[in-house]
Amino acid sequence: MRLPIILAIDDDQQVLEAVRRDLRQQYRQQYRIMATTSAQEALDSLPGLQRKGDEVAVFLSDQRMPEMAGVDFLKQARTVFPNAKRVLITAYSDTEAAIRAINEVQLDYYITKPWDPPEEKLFPILDELLTDWRSNYRPSFEGLRLIGYQFSPLSHELKDFLAGNLFPYQWLDVETNPDAQKLLQVHALTPADLPVVLVDEEHVLKRPTLSELGEKIGLNPKASRALYDLAIIGAGPAGLAAAVYGGSEGLKTILIDKRAPGGQAGTSSRIENYLGFPNGLSGAELTRRAIAQAQRFGVEFLAPQEVVSIKSEGQYKRIHMADESEVVARSILLSTGVSYRKLENESLDKFSGAGVYYGAATTEAYAFKGQPVYVVGGGNSAGQGAMYLSRMASEVFICVRRPDLTETMSQYLIEQIDNTPNITVLPSTEVVEGVGDEKLECLILENVQTQKRQTVPAAALFIFIGAKPLTDWIELDILKDEKGFIATGRDLGRFAEYRTVWKQTREPYSLETCSPGIFAAGDVRAGAMNRVASAVGEGAMAVSFVHKYLAES
Repeated sequence: MRLPIILAIDDDQQVLEAVRRDLRQQYRQQYRIMATTSAQEALDSLPGLQRKGDEVAVFLSDQRMPEMAGVDFLKQARTVFPNAKRVLITAYSDTEAAIRAINEVQLDYYITKPWDPPEEKLFPILDELLTDWRSNYRPSFEGLRLIGYQFSPLSHELKDFLAGNLFPYQWLDVETNPDAQKLLQVHALTPADLPVVLVDEEHVLKRPTLSELGEKIGLNPKASRALYDLAIIGAGPAGLAAAVYGGSEGLKTILIDKRAPGGQAGTSSRIENYLGFPNGLSGAELTRRAIAQAQRFGVEFLAPQEVVSIKSEGQYKRIHMADESEVVARSILLSTGVSYRKLENESLDKFSGAGVYYGAATTEAYAFKGQPVYVVGGGNSAGQGAMYLSRMASEVFICVRRPDLTETMSQYLIEQIDNTPNITVLPSTEVVEGVGDEKLECLILENVQTQKRQTVPAAALFIFIGAKPLTDWIELDILKDEKGFIATGRDLGRFAEYRTVWKQTREPYSLETCSPGIFAAGDVRAGAMNRVASAVGEGAMAVSFVHKYLAES
């Protein structure tokens, strides 16, 4: 954390050294002591200090200086650091000017020279001023700062990316946060530059892509090896588990994800039925632990990096990336998971990222504090999202087409929802239209049994419906069911094309696809149980089959 600054200015070098000595003796543990003989030099340095996020606690200026009077310096310095305490150093003959300065620059105190002993004539004065300053001082956030419009799809995408990759950041809404406006002025930014990410005082990213942002915050999109034993595509629970077991068992393992680790589970506010955590844990915490564990075993993690195609060339698999780079591996695990299905509704599409969100409850919840929000979906993800939103929103309404939640949601979540007074379940209800100008303002709901419609105020709509496997990009002869989920093991036998594509003398391993050496685990696999624990189990089990495959190839 940066220490606040006490800045002293006096054109007399001898007096300045005395000031510096006394200040350092008393305050160097809690404050940074800066001193200069030039008032203009001090003024010129203030914008730079502001850009770096520094704070000045006290300006201590001599009145009689050749460049400008101390009162004039304090008047100009006040425009940059208005909360700093202002102290004038004067001779006895200048006390009248000091008294006038009390009104002109709201001078906090004036000290006459000499001030010996400082224990009686300097430190008690500054102690009182610094105590008062500290009572109103709020240390500036020193991490990543994201400035933008709350209802901007790109702002939402960047927030979601940073949260998903477990990077702490400060969100500043340019329309409601005065600090955002101040930072725009400090860095000479305009609304056209938004959203902006302030990485540090040297790096300001205007409307960055995820790749640009990922590179600046230290994510690695490039592979370091020429060949890997195992490449895992998708860093959800199954992929993370496979990475931990692959790395711990000596396989040269690389984990690739196009956005952030954790998958859908990583966005969950609370997972309460995972073995070994009786109080539950957040998806972000589970992800953080798993990534740290995998990297401890030497697993390489590439993100954000999108895989666009796979080619199998005998015992080698070539993985082609969106940036035209390539990873070569002896085996592959597909653990790309699923994405929330979109509501096919044009009126909602135009508010995507501007009041309509797919998942993202933990990222956007605080923006809707004290306002009514709606959730669509009857599964565990919807229930967990509603519980999290209930902490901030005035009311949370869960819209489900079924008569109740019993067929689709775990009982423990149903009981929690029933016991949360500001959550209401709306059975047999669907959202048919979104209404608003630049952001979502109202929803039109319809009862699916009576067809009766009503218009309700809504600050946001969070959608958690169904699951669509992320397999459209796979061009190999990998068999999928009618919904796009990848078939593996014995299930391959029910496909007519199986015998024409499987050319091995052995039968496929349990989690192996019809392309030898390419495995699938987790929600992307046909017949998966769609639970975090089962995905973790499949990821671990897949590594044992990878060992068998590598031993025979």
